[in-house]
Amino acid sequence: MGITLGQVAGIIAALAALILVIALIRPLAKLGGVLDSAAASLKELTEHTLPAIDEAAQAVRDANGQIARVDAITAAAARTAEDVSAMTTLITSTIAAPFLAIRKGAEKVKSFFVGEPQSGAPRGGSSPAVVPNSSESTRS
Repeated sequence: MGITLGQVAGIIAALAALILVIALIRPLAKLGGVLDSAAASLKELTEHTLPAIDEAAQAVRDANGQIARVDAITAAAARTAEDVSAMTTLITSTIAAPFLAIRKGAEKVKSFFVGEPQSGAPRGGSSPAVVPNSSESTRS
């Protein structure tokens, strides 16, 4: 039984494949170790990150609650300011109107007695009397 050239080529190819597999075992083992380390690091990172994310989400919920309270307080303050403005207007118109009428009346009375004509009208509402000159009355 003789070995043919094709069989020798097959044995050489099989040995080359075996050498290639043996040569790749060590780098593949190291790559597996690196992947295991990466998986462990990712697991540790996830264990530390999830509580931090949960705390951040809780902080955001708390902040939203506080903002809602501030919005309610701001709305109440705006309503209070509007109410104070309306009350001020009401009090001003209720109290100031009679005082203004009294003031105008007092000014008219004062102008009547002091002699200051109001709006160009003579004192007392009538025209001043013309008194004849004494020298003219004696001539006639």
